Parts: sequence; C-alpha cells; structure tokens
Amino acid sequence: MQFQQLQYFVAVAETRHFTRAAELVHVAQPSLSQQIKALERELGADLFLRARGNITLTDAGAALLPLARRILADADTARQEVQELAQLRRGRVRLGATPSLCTGLLPDVLRAFHDRYPGIRLLIEEGGSHDLVRELARGALDLALVVLPLPAPAPALTTVELLREDLVVVSSPEAPVPGRGGRILEVAELAGERLVMFRHGYDLRELTVAACRSAGFEPDFAVEGGEMDAVLGFVRARLGIAVVPRMVATRAGRDLRVTPLARPGLHRTIALAHRSDVAPPRAARELQRMLLER
Repeated sequence: MQFQQLQYFVAVAETRHFTRAAELVHVAQPSLSQQIKALERELGADLFLRARGNITLTDAGAALLPLARRILADADTARQEVQELAQLRRGRVRLGATPSLCTGLLPDVLRAFHDRYPGIRLLIEEGGSHDLVRELARGALDLALVVLPLPAPAPALTTVELLREDLVVVSSPEAPVPGRGGRILEVAELAGERLVMFRHGYDLRELTVAACRSAGFEPDFAVEGGEMDAVLGFVRARLGIAVVPRMVATRAGRDLRVTPLARPGLHRTIALAHRSDVAPPRAARELQRMLLER
C-alpha cells in the first residue's frame, strides 16, 4: 500500500468522480484509475461501485476511508513538525555548562537566542567538565561548555576553543585588601589568605589549588564545598577571599572588591564540545554559531 494510493482513494471518495479527483491531486485520470485498481488488488476487495455517472463506496471502501484520512492527517502533522524544527520554530537544545559559565557567559547569549527563536526550549545542565563530558558521551546533552584541557582524553568529542578568560580574586570591600594591599596580587600572596573554595570536581578548585602548590604552599580554606553563588555569598560575608572568572566578578556587582592577579596570572580556556559521531540538532547548531560569534 502506497501513501500516494491513499491520497487518490480519498480524493475519489470525496468527489465521487474519477476525473475531478484526478484534477484535485494533479494527476492524469488514467494514472489515478490504475493506482486505485492496484490498491484494490492489494487489499483483495473493491473500494468503489462504478456505475455510469455514479461512484459510491463499497463496504470495504467505507471501512478504509476514515483510516486513510487518519494516515494522511498524521503524515501532514509529521511534515509540519519536521518543517517547524527545520525552520527553528520548535524543538529543544540540551546545553551543559559549568556553573561559572552559567553565571557569566550564558545569560546574554541565551537571551539573544531566545529572542530570535522563542519556540526552542533551552534545557541547561550545570556541572563540572568531567560530568559534562560523561553526559555528552551518553547522549544526554547536545552541546557542552567545558574547561580545557579535559579531565580525561575524550576521542569521541569534538571541541572548539571559545575563549580564554582571566581569573581574579574577589573579596569583601569591608575586609582588608588581600595580600600586601596593592592593586594587583601575586599568587604567592594567597599563602597568607583564607580561601573560600569550591567543591571537589569543580574546575576552578583544581586550577586554584594547582597554582598555589606551584607557588610552593598549600592553600588555607576558610570554607569549602560550595557552588558559585554560595562562594560569592561567603565572600560577601567576609569569610574569606575566592579566585573566580573575571566575567563572574564583573556581574557580581559593586559589593565585591576585584583584584587582578599579577602576570602571568591565572587563566582558563573554555571550549564548546559535542559528540564527533553525531551531528547536533539544527537548533543546537544555531546556538553553537551564536556562541562562537559572540
């Protein structure tokens, strides 16, 4: 049974006339008649009683008509759904990102994407790079913003470098200026400070601890285990200082003092990752383009 045959059958059933039905579906009348006969042979039953000037449905035709209409309607719905997705009117994007990027980089980009494609749902998953790579590999995410280098080799992923971001030190304006009180801070000066530290598995934790050890000391934690919002809140409460991305510090407002690190400073490289063996959906590719062009 062919989809086209059902179209011809419904056209004849509705017009009760082979010639008018052929005009309706834009096909020659002999071709339409041949397809109807082929459908009847396949079904093993006549669908129409053919009398001069009078075409009526047989019992078999009457039974097939609502089913054929439903099949054609479902096909039309499927066509519209696919077209809407292709034209970015509907769909979803599953994006993973580290919490600091959700705070710093993403709000403006997601706002622009939502304004352009309001029918696309944005599903955001926060996590460390290790967790996001795992979610990408199992197909739970379309795209992920991760920190390079990746925590483990990931040959099944394609990564594109997005930006290189400075890290800065934030402290409460009501607390003493960290270090020796200068406008910039050496990493070694963190040895005399108590740090508010992120939880284990957080990219910024590993990066900060590694920098302190490279400078010859173990960092002293006043509080540890928080996510980005909690860390900033603890700094505001004067529990300690924290090393955070510059974008996060800029968005945090005037209630935090920002002190740059002296050259070469600390940096992190952000990349956009997706699976190499599966092309991201159209909507995800559009978000990827907007991120790369930001």
